[in-house]
Amino acid sequence: MNTSTASLSEMFNSSIAVLTKPSVAPVEMYERRGTLQTALIYVAIAAVVGAVIGLLGGIAGAVGSFVSVFITFLLFTGTTYYVGKSQGGTGTFDEVAYTFSLFWVPLSLASTVIITILAITIVGLCLVPFVALAVLVAQVYFAYLAVQSSMNLVDRNKVLITLAAAAVVTFLGNYLITSIIT
Repeated sequence: MNTSTASLSEMFNSSIAVLTKPSVAPVEMYERRGTLQTALIYVAIAAVVGAVIGLLGGIAGAVGSFVSVFITFLLFTGTTYYVGKSQGGTGTFDEVAYTFSLFWVPLSLASTVIITILAITIVGLCLVPFVALAVLVAQVYFAYLAVQSSMNLVDRNKVLITLAAAAVVTFLGNYLITSIIT
């Protein structure tokens, strides 16, 4: 288990490096600098911003948004770790969670803010699906890099199996939770 912890400023700087130099090497460089705990602290920032914006839909929207951020992150990274292990991966859950947080948090924050701003006008509302799609494509690309790095998987098929399983489990988990809450 990784015992180092990164400060928020280190995490922010690591995120910038990972996002501006999209390849396995920068992700690999930062993967051991944090833990699940530091990743969840970083994710909490995205959750708080989402909850504040969720207040536009009332208290239930804010709470739902806050909880959803954590559930989605934990389902996806947990499944990535376990399926990645079954595919021969050698990384730790700390490495997976921390690595994913470095791109997931800034992309989540950016999409939440941009989509909220766009949704104010009719013209902006028409752009929301394109922004959401662009963020999804970026998340998939960075997740591909993160699995290669954090799980030490180089076989493309094994990486894709890992990501597909994580996507399915996360979708089904969110669907079940939403069904129970509503």
